[in-house]
Amino acid sequence: MKESIVILTGGGPAPGVNTVIGTVSKVFLKSGYHVIGIHEGYKTLFSDEPNITDIEFRLADNIYKTGGSFLQMSRYKPKEEEFNTRFFTKHNVKLLVTIGGDDTASTANKISMFLQENRLDVKNIHVPKTIDNDLPLPEGQTTFGYESAKEEGVRLATTVYEDARTSGNWFIVSAMGREAGHLAFGIGASCHYPMIIIPEMFNKTEITIDKILRLIISAMIKRKLLGISYGGAIISEGVFHFLSDEEILSTGINFTFDEHGHPELGNVSKAHIFNLLLQQRLRQLNIPIKSRPVELGYELRCVRPIGFDLMYCNLLGIGVKRLFDQGYSGCMVTCDAKGDISPLFLKDVADENGKVKPRLVNIESEKVKMVFEWNTQYIEPEDYKEAQKYLPNPEIYDFKKILHWD
Repeated sequence: MKESIVILTGGGPAPGVNTVIGTVSKVFLKSGYHVIGIHEGYKTLFSDEPNITDIEFRLADNIYKTGGSFLQMSRYKPKEEEFNTRFFTKHNVKLLVTIGGDDTASTANKISMFLQENRLDVKNIHVPKTIDNDLPLPEGQTTFGYESAKEEGVRLATTVYEDARTSGNWFIVSAMGREAGHLAFGIGASCHYPMIIIPEMFNKTEITIDKILRLIISAMIKRKLLGISYGGAIISEGVFHFLSDEEILSTGINFTFDEHGHPELGNVSKAHIFNLLLQQRLRQLNIPIKSRPVELGYELRCVRPIGFDLMYCNLLGIGVKRLFDQGYSGCMVTCDAKGDISPLFLKDVADENGKVKPRLVNIESEKVKMVFEWNTQYIEPEDYKEAQKYLPNPEIYDFKKILHWD
């Protein structure tokens, strides 16, 4: 029987998934392998009837430049008691290629070890993807899909900003990012948004809703002092991960709750929440500024990959074949700016509990410091006197004092 490889995708989509699937398929087909794609991630891998499709060259060629994922994705995480060897034995599988985040990678690692314990030599190579750019790849390497998602985010955020100028309003924009603020920072910095709020900037103080609102109002009043009535603030949804349940519930927003009693944040628009709370605070201060919410999330995940990600994902796909031929397993494929392929092992980026730590925005980097110092606008000591026209105590809206950066 011909030797096979199987490809599956886990988690949420990112631009470039099909580019990886297409490239991996082409290089292994060229080497005589049978290529199998499995739909719904791990959900049906160990079932009696896995949801599979054969990937031929024409199909791989057709999907290569498209957005989304030809293989339907799933966040399903199989229990170890579900593991069995049927699929791998029946199809003579030699390599399991997984495309996803750290959960998808760690599950693949466990499956690979299970198969080895059952005397099946099935290697596993993982291709890391997320538009959040928060996987701990070597310094300077983005996760694939991030640049394409950022590009689409910049396009949308630019249009929103033009609407703000045209209408004389403010927009409160929320961008995806579980714990890290890469996407919000990248979009906001590219579009010169007057205020950018990411979790990492609270490196010297606790994140609270009150501080977030004061940062936005600081930008609003600074713009008024500059004679500008409009603007935009972009906030990483990751700030919610650092708020306590009590802090979130104190907003008065009606949430649904999970089985553990925690608010289900995924069911609500973060931009809507912040805009609603902002409008309440502005009314309390008697400041007549209109603002509207905009969410940047699902619109970014399935766009067509830009040239950067097409080349990057192409190299990662070829890199899977190179690492496989070199005998590597249980690793992620990485590609540096020169195009050099290297393996990165989960054990080298995980903590003592096996959890992969997210890569955060380096708030001490020169790039980040320059953006906050020169691109964003906020109240500073020299503005206090003039700002008293709008605020009873301008000092508490001082950007650097709020963050304890002074």
